[in-house]
Amino acid sequence: MDMLVLGLLLFLGTHSVRIVADGWRTRMVQRLGATGWKAAYSLFALAGLVLIVIGYGAAREQNLLLFEAPRWTGPLATLLMLPALALAAAAYVPGTRIKAAIGHPLVAATKLWAAGHLLANGGLADVVLFGAFLVWAGMDFSSLRRRDRANGTRYSAGPLWRDGVAGAIGAALWVAMLAGGHGWLTGVKLLGM
Repeated sequence: MDMLVLGLLLFLGTHSVRIVADGWRTRMVQRLGATGWKAAYSLFALAGLVLIVIGYGAAREQNLLLFEAPRWTGPLATLLMLPALALAAAAYVPGTRIKAAIGHPLVAATKLWAAGHLLANGGLADVVLFGAFLVWAGMDFSSLRRRDRANGTRYSAGPLWRDGVAGAIGAALWVAMLAGGHGWLTGVKLLGM
């Protein structure tokens, strides 16, 4: 569990610098340069991600059950992943109306992913992992939207077909996860596959 917590602190801490220490971040970018800052940021985030993956795997072996999730929460979590993956895709398809409306669809996708998984998994390691991501994503989304309003940032909406592309990519990823991708990535099979 210690490795999981350390990984979450590194990964989410790195991703929280603008929320809690934007002035320090600006000074570090000036001192290290944009490339130096991105390299250091990426190194810490990657180290955190590796620790999360290893730590979560180890913690799941002795996962203290905090609550028994009702059977319907598994299928609900699976269904929630369809819009979550479409939101994540919309973050990378330029000019979607989804991004114009939400502003930060990848962070919104993270909230949906974490909430769905938190509903369906009642172990201590699950609550720590998905709860930490849910709290972080809520704080980050709020911070990003405040910054957008303060800066007058508007995201342009392109033609509707771009949202269709994002939706299609999200649906393809969802089907891939159902068809065995989730089991391959996490060791937890969906729908018996």
